[in-house]
Amino acid sequence: MPPSVSPVSGRWPEGTLDRAGAERDVDGLLDHARATRDARVLVVHRDAAPVSDGRLRLLPVSAVRHAREWAFLGRSPDGAPLLLAVLDEEPDAVLSDGDAWAPLRAVGGDLPAEEAEILGTAVALAGWLRDAAFCPACGTRTEVRHGGWSRHCPNCGREHFPRTDPAVIVLVSSADDSDRVLLGANVAWGGGRYSCFAGFAEAGESLEDTVAREVFEEAGVRLEAIEYRGSQVWPYPRSLMLGFRARAVSDDEARADGEEIVEVRWFHREEIGAALRGETAVQLPGAASIARRLIEDWYRSRT
Repeated sequence: MPPSVSPVSGRWPEGTLDRAGAERDVDGLLDHARATRDARVLVVHRDAAPVSDGRLRLLPVSAVRHAREWAFLGRSPDGAPLLLAVLDEEPDAVLSDGDAWAPLRAVGGDLPAEEAEILGTAVALAGWLRDAAFCPACGTRTEVRHGGWSRHCPNCGREHFPRTDPAVIVLVSSADDSDRVLLGANVAWGGGRYSCFAGFAEAGESLEDTVAREVFEEAGVRLEAIEYRGSQVWPYPRSLMLGFRARAVSDDEARADGEEIVEVRWFHREEIGAALRGETAVQLPGAASIARRLIEDWYRSRT
């Protein structure tokens, strides 16, 4: 059983996270924050954190032992520092009764918005802190700086920062019927789930060009009316998913590439509604994904 969380609340207070970026330049930031009586810690193992009753479980510093890395995530609405502790193992010792390790993919869509932001940020930063221990230029072990948001190479002097890879995801509507959308079944899902089309931006490519290229490669469809709809942190391992809507030039062009996408299918609005309600065997993306949000927003736009 870990030490009591008193006087620190085990839940995130109402309000949004202040990343307090200006504080990252303060010398000794992490040591000072860890010594603060009301500091809260989110422990992360791979892409999972402790969750209890649908809320993130935060711990006092004294409850966290053997952390591989520490980082400063920001400040809560009451001014208390929020820290990230990256664990190599999944020690049950940090969990209280009723807590469980929950991955971002599973709970991100159900957490309160501010807690989903915190968990997404923590998982992304934790992955970088784990994977970027050595300078890619000279191989020297780096030193953590800026409260965990940069790494300095003591040999060649280079500064390294967390990297974000832009990826697009797009919901394609019919050229002939605004009540139809095109979804694809990915081979990685065994063909049993339908989702939007997605892919990474290539060097020298605009996001609009990425959208058009990915959909043409995966589904054979040319696009028009490409429109940005929103974004989502997706730290697998370090992506930022940028969501779009677009319209097919011709519905008859749709065909699966047979490699990444095993089937493409036009769905009517009524079919999407039934799938969202769990009334059919059609599986849609999970609640934590922007793909689900794109589909739900399209469905609700006419209901």
